[in-house]
Amino acid sequence: MALKLMTKNLRNRISPMLSSASLLHSHATSFGFKEVREEEKSQMVGKVFSNVASNYDLMNDFMSAGLHRLWKDRLVSELSPFPGMKHLDVAGGTGDVAFRILESVNSIGRRALQDPVNDGLQEETQIYVCDINPNMLDVGKKRALERGLREDKSLKWVQGDAEALCFEDNSMDGYTIAFGIRNVTHIEKVLTEAYRVLKRGGRFLCLELSHVEIPIFKELYDFYSFSVIPPLGELVAGDRESYQYLVESIRRFPPQEKFASMIADAGFQKVEYENLAGGVVAIHSGLKF
Repeated sequence: MALKLMTKNLRNRISPMLSSASLLHSHATSFGFKEVREEEKSQMVGKVFSNVASNYDLMNDFMSAGLHRLWKDRLVSELSPFPGMKHLDVAGGTGDVAFRILESVNSIGRRALQDPVNDGLQEETQIYVCDINPNMLDVGKKRALERGLREDKSLKWVQGDAEALCFEDNSMDGYTIAFGIRNVTHIEKVLTEAYRVLKRGGRFLCLELSHVEIPIFKELYDFYSFSVIPPLGELVAGDRESYQYLVESIRRFPPQEKFASMIADAGFQKVEYENLAGGVVAIHSGLKF
């Protein structure tokens, strides 16, 4: 009964904020539930991720009870990495997804060592980790060093904007973005850039926190998001405001069907999505033909 009352009060608090925010475009000038100018948003998001960079993976473990690791494993399994591929991981500064892709490629390479046809393919593999935030990239480079991968020629670290990538047209076999696209100013621009840099036959994959539709689960999820995560951020990382933004940004992100239609509008075909944990996260995918 007490939980039901708390979730009702929480719903009454956030509903007006969501209604106000919904007047904006899906990608638009919003920073969580606040309306901001477009030129301000990137600076404000940049500050958030500079603040959370050093505790990013630790907080992901706390917030998801470690499930984010399984979700990223699922993302990489959907990608089906292969030796010799050229891959772009966007908003992947800490290297979590890139390390998984590299390990998958290396495991295939180890099994193929006896095959002279595959000799040298492992060296040709190129995994670009692109992030707009230098602090997140520094965390990734440090983790690569700790894993003995700092000098690995397959990993390339690039500071860049998802809305204006520095890569050539039709240059990538795969594109992933995990827990990053909801933080950009223009989702459509990110999708257009993803389509541009992918080769024909290339695959787009996006892992993102999404929308829970099961009523009871949704109430519990909202309660956890707004009443637990910000205080947890303050306790573990000494930063309540950044984590308040993060939970608000999830509610501002387009629902699964709407986001799928945006991917299709960017030119991708065979667009589909898979809900994980009841819609807490979703993996969207599309192919470039």
